[in-house]
Amino acid sequence: MKHVRGPLCSIDVGERTAETEEIDGLLESYIGGRALGTKLAHDRIPFDADPLGSDNRLYFATGPMQYSTMSFTGRMSATGLSPLTDGLLSSNAGGFLSRNFTGTGYSAVEITGASDELVIVHVTDEGVEFEAVPELEEATVPETCEYLEDEHDLGSEHTTVIGPAGENDVRFASIMTSEERAFGRGGLGAVLGSKNVKAITFDGDSTTEIEIPPLQMEIHGEAANSDSPMRDQGTTSVAEYANMVEALPSYYFSELSFEGIEGVSGDRVEEKKYKKGTCSSCAFACKLPTRDEESGLETEGPEFETLMAFGPNSGVDDIVDVMKSNKLCDVYGLDAISCGDTVAAYLASEDEFGNVDLIHDLVEKIAYREDVGDTLAEGVDRVHEDLGVENWSVKGMEFAAHDGRTLNGQGLAFATSNRGADHMYAEFYPYEYPLVDADDAFDKDGLEGKPPKVVELENINAIKDSAVFCKFSRDFLSEERMETLLDADYDELLALGGEVVAMERHFNNQRGFDRSDDRLPYEIPAFEQGLDEYYAERGWNDDGTVPETRFEGGSGAAPADD
Repeated sequence: MKHVRGPLCSIDVGERTAETEEIDGLLESYIGGRALGTKLAHDRIPFDADPLGSDNRLYFATGPMQYSTMSFTGRMSATGLSPLTDGLLSSNAGGFLSRNFTGTGYSAVEITGASDELVIVHVTDEGVEFEAVPELEEATVPETCEYLEDEHDLGSEHTTVIGPAGENDVRFASIMTSEERAFGRGGLGAVLGSKNVKAITFDGDSTTEIEIPPLQMEIHGEAANSDSPMRDQGTTSVAEYANMVEALPSYYFSELSFEGIEGVSGDRVEEKKYKKGTCSSCAFACKLPTRDEESGLETEGPEFETLMAFGPNSGVDDIVDVMKSNKLCDVYGLDAISCGDTVAAYLASEDEFGNVDLIHDLVEKIAYREDVGDTLAEGVDRVHEDLGVENWSVKGMEFAAHDGRTLNGQGLAFATSNRGADHMYAEFYPYEYPLVDADDAFDKDGLEGKPPKVVELENINAIKDSAVFCKFSRDFLSEERMETLLDADYDELLALGGEVVAMERHFNNQRGFDRSDDRLPYEIPAFEQGLDEYYAERGWNDDGTVPETRFEGGSGAAPADD
């Protein structure tokens, strides 16, 4: 099986130390990316750790595909204990960081401890340096990137950065890279903030040689010549269709379609797109650099999920207003989905849907925890009772679009996801929109035949997050192609993906998670039966826990010599 190479670099920011550790056995078994990060986190983070405490650890890792020049490989993974969900969570980001990370020569980087002053950690193939930066306290993401460019000649493609939201422990703070790409979901930016780490930079010329089959160039060529609408409109190309089939949350989830969709559709986004945007080595180029000529506003996006949260779910029907919300989230370092949904919850409580001045003011207040922003920075699960609104979250994570009330299989996937209400964990929704081949499609209603497919998709997505492949490679990566690229049987890959999912679940079980957390704020026909079938397919207990015999070696504590 193809896997990354190189030692683990373990950095204690409190002690200002960095040590390397050979982990060849883990690499051979866990590929890289999410699988490697999950294994390290499962075995090294105490089961009772505080997500915002010094015992939490954060892992950055690429996969073997970051050593290729293939499209859909400009990504990397971050893993840690989430301040939002209180469970183990991996998030991944695109952009241009991953190749610079491989240049350090490390297979993974571990951040632990907590600094007594604000620092930047510089990781290179020559070692690790710590730089105190009290002058960057509460600096925005662009301000921090400008500092790194001016003082260290490091472009944003070398950086992971937090904004004020991360420093202020906002539970859905992002880690930003390439300035506008985000390790978004789950609040890992607050983990860095709690450790007093403003940024981590990666640089070097020690990329290991990993032989990738010639198939990579065939896929690269197909990506360059694709006629997918995503190349013009990104994920917003699905907006009007989701609205038509009533799978687009609106007005804080009180409705399933939005009468003003034309003003925030994919066509409106495409009209504002002023150049092509991409990630490292990718010819698919689905990113969305947008500009409003009248106001001069420039941002990257919004993607569909941000459009949903700050558009229909907030009662906003002007794409420029959504662009500004997107820009503010990037500047302050906030997950746009969670932030938008939380703002929408406040709008619902105050009957202020569509008030864009209030929306933009709230985003800033959340980042700095000012006034009501201090409350909203906790996220929907923790504040819905105070606001007097329904709790639209799963395991503490706010919902993405592709509404499970209409797309019932996606609803089950939201419930079972270890990460919470995240659409990319299983990514079931494409199979319920009638836009795929008949052999792959499911009727959107009910759960018949869907639990085994949810399991398969969760497993293979764990592998994609470990390789690391972009999820938008789905139309280009057949089972056979994945086998060729990763030098493994598809069933072997599915089994490893299942182990990753089970490790996440097992860790979360030790923190009290069980079947009662696999819940939705709405009903789906035969939902309990679907859960039973899902657990049986995985070989888990009926209460949603993993049998202890699966991970007898996992203590949840760091090795004694660490």
